Amino acid sequence: MTSQHSTAPVILTGDRPTGPLHLGHFVGSLRNRVAYQDSYRQFVMLADAQALTDNMDDIGKVHRNVVEVALDYLAVGLDPAKTTILIQSQIPELAELTFYYLNLVTVARLERNPTVKEEIKHRGFERDIPAGFLTYPASQAADITAFKASLVPVGEDQIPMIEQTNEIVRRFNRVAQKDVLVEAKALVPEVGRLPGIDGKAKMSKSLGNTINLGASAAEITAAVKMVYTDPLHLRVADPGHLEGNVAFIYLDAFDPDREGLQAMKEHYVRGGLGDSVVKKRLEGILQDMLAPIRARREEFAKDKGQVMQILREGTAKAREVAAQTTDEVRRALGLSYF
Repeated sequence: MTSQHSTAPVILTGDRPTGPLHLGHFVGSLRNRVAYQDSYRQFVMLADAQALTDNMDDIGKVHRNVVEVALDYLAVGLDPAKTTILIQSQIPELAELTFYYLNLVTVARLERNPTVKEEIKHRGFERDIPAGFLTYPASQAADITAFKASLVPVGEDQIPMIEQTNEIVRRFNRVAQKDVLVEAKALVPEVGRLPGIDGKAKMSKSLGNTINLGASAAEITAAVKMVYTDPLHLRVADPGHLEGNVAFIYLDAFDPDREGLQAMKEHYVRGGLGDSVVKKRLEGILQDMLAPIRARREEFAKDKGQVMQILREGTAKAREVAAQTTDEVRRALGLSYF
């Protein structure tokens, strides 16, 4: 069964195209998407319209990164024959659904959304919140429901967004007096969010603490040298600590040799193992993992016209699905006249 099988569960996932994708995206979602595409009818969205809600001062960044993120998708193994890759802004039905859903949620409820509150704080908006940013939960509800996705892979911090989507779904179905829209379930990956190489809680393009999927061998080497370990591990003979040690967090995420890794951890904790040895193991693993991804990315990048054709075809296919859902929504609201 492929992801395009009509009876397969629908799964929706995606990214804001504001920069190249990095290891945090890979461990949190990308490698799972490659697996999902053989069992689900999968839609992967380039959320360019949503990215504009806090990037109107640099619209060029969003535009140019649409292709860059698509290259990352293809490089990690997303197959356009199995996964529908689409551009959000090119499906106007999503904006129409958002408009309807805004009547089903209050400003107070939007402001109480924990994910929105945290993002507002992170960006320092205070009360100068772009309206489009504040209403993002309604926009995300449109993205999910347009494709009647029953599963949405997200990090734990995004669970409140799925909960609010389901609130909108239930309220709409009550208004319609029938089940038009489908509730979604949050699918949280086993491996959580990776910290940045500097030890900060979040790996983020804006913080400059990432290792990009397309990083060169030299860039990987330089980044691993900067990876945060144990600040109290001053001498090789000193016992080391694993908690908050980014090198070991990355090894937990990517090292396939679990027994060898466990032995290294025990050695590090009892003392006698230098950080340089740990980082050497990490670098080798990352170099081996990212080299084929980088090579495939470079090959796809030779013909960006082909990449745009993949996006064009995927978006057209996705729009057919979204248009059908939007027509059902209009009829349920009594807005179908002809």
